[in-house]
Amino acid sequence: MAGIKVFGHPASTATRRVLIALHEKELDFELVHIDLKDGEHKKEPFLSRNPFGKIPAFEDGGFKLFESRAITQYIAHEYADKGNQLLSPGSKNMAILAMGMEIEAHEFDSVASKLGWEQIFKNFFGLTTDQAVVKEEEVKLGKVLDNYEARLGESKYLACDHFTLVDLHHIPVIQYLLGTPTKKLFDERPHVSAWVADITSRPSSQKVLL
Repeated sequence: MAGIKVFGHPASTATRRVLIALHEKELDFELVHIDLKDGEHKKEPFLSRNPFGKIPAFEDGGFKLFESRAITQYIAHEYADKGNQLLSPGSKNMAILAMGMEIEAHEFDSVASKLGWEQIFKNFFGLTTDQAVVKEEEVKLGKVLDNYEARLGESKYLACDHFTLVDLHHIPVIQYLLGTPTKKLFDERPHVSAWVADITSRPSSQKVLL
């Protein structure tokens, strides 16, 4: 069947990033479940969709893509006239948007995902949380959020005054961390706290919760 297909797992933050973008654009799609515990993502035919063996992979008719942030950008551009606007037109605005996405990927997610792994996903695999790692990573995350607090004091969202891909990319990991003691780092910063409440309450965000 032609159309949009997402090959991933509903608990995966990277998969959720793509699903939220599709919900924001009010697009129909099929989620093809990839069994991570069985290692389905490390075998054919999945490897023909992403040779690096990571979820999600994406198809839109005959067009194939992987890497969640590349997929969300494709969705935002290809379906710009659908649903909610996730971009910020104009060369300067797009540069700010690109900068925000880089910050999310390299400064925020690299730390926040470690905290999610230690406090949530380790439990799935019967492993024990390393509290020393949690403490260390929370210090790092706090520094990132201090910068966000300053930025959000100037604009409602991270890139501009409307919701964009920059904000969207943060949602899945934040959703998980709100169920851990790390939630305090968001709560302690008023602008960050308001931003988190806003982006996680969006209909698209709620639709990916298990």
